[in-house]
Amino acid sequence: MSFNNAIMASCLALMSIFVFTNVVLRYAFNSGITWSEELSRYLFVWMTFLGAIAALKDKKHLEVDMFVSRLPGPLKKVVMLVGQLIMLGVLWLLLEGSWKMTLMSMNSKAPATGLPLSYVYGVGIIASVGMGLVVLVNLYRLLFDKESLTPSSDEPKDSKDSFHAKAAGGEK
Repeated sequence: MSFNNAIMASCLALMSIFVFTNVVLRYAFNSGITWSEELSRYLFVWMTFLGAIAALKDKKHLEVDMFVSRLPGPLKKVVMLVGQLIMLGVLWLLLEGSWKMTLMSMNSKAPATGLPLSYVYGVGIIASVGMGLVVLVNLYRLLFDKESLTPSSDEPKDSKDSFHAKAAGGEK
């Protein structure tokens, strides 16, 4: 288990404990923990952004490659290169915006927990840097690895491609 996955699992566990405890306290004792809902929300934000890094690293984000998969090898590589560069640009915008929001919210406090709101906005910095590193590794592989991110032949390379070929009636 990676460090990122351990943090996400911790966020999920804490969220579950806080929400469950608050539900029990509300129904059984007609009271609740005032800060648990807010902290659960912030943990969910962190878990979501860290999950985006993990999904990008494992190539699990939604992808529509109907057009790109039909291109010849060199052109496919160019299109993937442009896509990775666009992703770097968007991640730069996320980093810049998160940095500004984190600085602006240094003195702002969350209403129930009293935590600085910069802790919430700071996850955008971590996510953009983490995802940027993944994109840079993908760019390196695309440009310099002999077996890059794009398969050179039309044959399925992994189980996902094999599944789609079977579904289309290509393999038995």
